[in-house]
Amino acid sequence: MKALVGSFGRLAASDHEFVIAPPVEGVSNALPRGLGSSYGDVCLNPGGTLLSSAGLTSYLAFDDTTGLLEVEAGVTLGEIQRDFAPRGFMLSVTPGTQFVTVGGAIGNDVHGKNHHALGTFGDNVIELTLARSDGSITNCSRTENAATFGATIGGLGLTGFITKAKIRLQKVAGAYLDTETIIFNDSSEFLKLSDESESKWQYIVSWIDCTSKHGRGVFMRGNNSADIRVPEIKLGGPAVPFTPPISLINRLSVGAFNRLYFNLNKAKAGSSKTHYIPYFYPLDAVKNWNLAYGPKGFYQYQLVIPRIGGEAALDEILAIIRASGQGSFLAVLKTFGATTGPGMLSFARPGITLALDFTNYGAKTLELFDRLDKVVLQAGGTLNPSKDARMSREMFEVGFPAFSSFDQYRDPAFSSAMSRRLMGW
Repeated sequence: MKALVGSFGRLAASDHEFVIAPPVEGVSNALPRGLGSSYGDVCLNPGGTLLSSAGLTSYLAFDDTTGLLEVEAGVTLGEIQRDFAPRGFMLSVTPGTQFVTVGGAIGNDVHGKNHHALGTFGDNVIELTLARSDGSITNCSRTENAATFGATIGGLGLTGFITKAKIRLQKVAGAYLDTETIIFNDSSEFLKLSDESESKWQYIVSWIDCTSKHGRGVFMRGNNSADIRVPEIKLGGPAVPFTPPISLINRLSVGAFNRLYFNLNKAKAGSSKTHYIPYFYPLDAVKNWNLAYGPKGFYQYQLVIPRIGGEAALDEILAIIRASGQGSFLAVLKTFGATTGPGMLSFARPGITLALDFTNYGAKTLELFDRLDKVVLQAGGTLNPSKDARMSREMFEVGFPAFSSFDQYRDPAFSSAMSRRLMGW
């Protein structure tokens, strides 16, 4: 069927042919599609076909001695957490939203708050099955079709359609985390806290006030709790009911929100016991929050820069954002561990990563990104393609040198708006 489809960032929408897959054999100009939670154009294929995993929603097998779970690709991360936390297991790695399919998590090699401990989502994939447009069905793992496996993890949906996967869950006592909230006043304090925490805490994440002069913020760390309570999970919550005529995220509201959020967290700093949902997925509590950015949508800009020289680069980036008047109230700062993501195009690598959301003000916003790009490149960093909607092909190739070898593994019938923009096909 024909459908008007956009991304979560709502920067643009266009007509697509929408098909519940599989079968995949014989398709042309196609792209796998999960829940469409990607911010940029990695999940779009204007004028082409989207192969939805909506019909692939079954658990296939689970071994409670090893924590290995075999699932179809359309199963969501939220469903896995909901169904297995009461049984004493949780995802080894989860991003900041539960509304992501297993196939999408693999294709984007998502990371979470514990990269230093358990790597990326792809690090915890044992094997996967790939359907390609030539009709072939390929089983892939680190020992079987290993090169295709490495291209598909973080392969942005371009190597074929993932139909199922076996992933490693971690053993936990229950659904709670022992957490601690600490206030920091600048990037130096943030980095010191990160260094002190990595050996003792599995989950580490920070919010940073990018409107403040020195980059103050809120540092949050946690471990799986020994608490075995099985709480009642309450669904629902507030919602943004419609798209306002102008963005509600502007210079005045961002500054006010950041001051309020910082002061609220400062008042409740200390130790607590937290259910996994508000810790891992705080924004999921507000339905349709992306509508608040207005009819022109928003960009997410996620960078990673090496640790050496990273503090100075981070301070310069924050100064540029502050001077632009286009601050973000969703500014997530954390460090990656010592390992690089397992995929050819995996984003996660050792260093400091900062993710920010910016209202789309057109040329003014793009000019800000150009200034930020220069600092990121000079620092030896790159951007996250799975969240990007505008980086240059030159910047992509510098940040992902394995791109030159990736073409041999892609399915020639698969394409996306992002791949055409950054890779030329």
